[in-house]
Amino acid sequence: MRIDHFDMPRHLRALPMFSSLSELEREHVARSCRLRRLSRSEMVFRAGERCESFHFVVSGQVKLFVTSATGFEKIIELIGPGHSFAEAMMFLQKPYMLNAQTLSDTLLMTVSKQAVFSEIERDPRFSMHMLSGISHWLHRLLLDVEGYTLHSGMQRLIGYLLRDVELEHTGDFGVVTVSLPVSKATIASRLSLTPEYFSRVLHQLEAEGLIEIERREIHILDVRRLASYGSH
Repeated sequence: MRIDHFDMPRHLRALPMFSSLSELEREHVARSCRLRRLSRSEMVFRAGERCESFHFVVSGQVKLFVTSATGFEKIIELIGPGHSFAEAMMFLQKPYMLNAQTLSDTLLMTVSKQAVFSEIERDPRFSMHMLSGISHWLHRLLLDVEGYTLHSGMQRLIGYLLRDVELEHTGDFGVVTVSLPVSKATIASRLSLTPEYFSRVLHQLEAEGLIEIERREIHILDVRRLASYGSH
């Protein structure tokens, strides 16, 4: 994708908080945006740095993580194309509380805090869109906490594999293929599992005839059996 031909207003329209703006309003916000092309393993920001913007992933993958005093890394969230991050931190008027690093070559669209605040001052309804986006982010975090405290490691892994499957669907699913966007070790950290446990559970599910593993492709052979297996 050539940056010099990049259509920022069109990509802003894909964000719920900007979707209801007019084309002229989106063009106004776009003038305060910039593109960043980052290589794999490059830092987007570090904890403690000033938060002056939020970010939208055009292509690539970004991980949000915290580190302990001993160097242990805990992944908070994995952000893929079409999703944004750091909106909530932008309103705290405090430095970033976590780190963001690319997991592959990544193209980011950075939206300045000043552009967002100016839009809120111009039209207070815009703040409702921001609150909606932040609420969805908080809801995901609450689901994570529930998963860590109430669900076993097996249930969390199965839940991740089935996260995009509508289980209330009554028809035959057939074989469903899940492509892991990042390494198994990275996903294990996201689920608060060790890489060894993550791999062991995958192979257990394969031995039970529920899935087939083909590198980063996980073929779910029986969706309903897999979902019920996680509740045992």
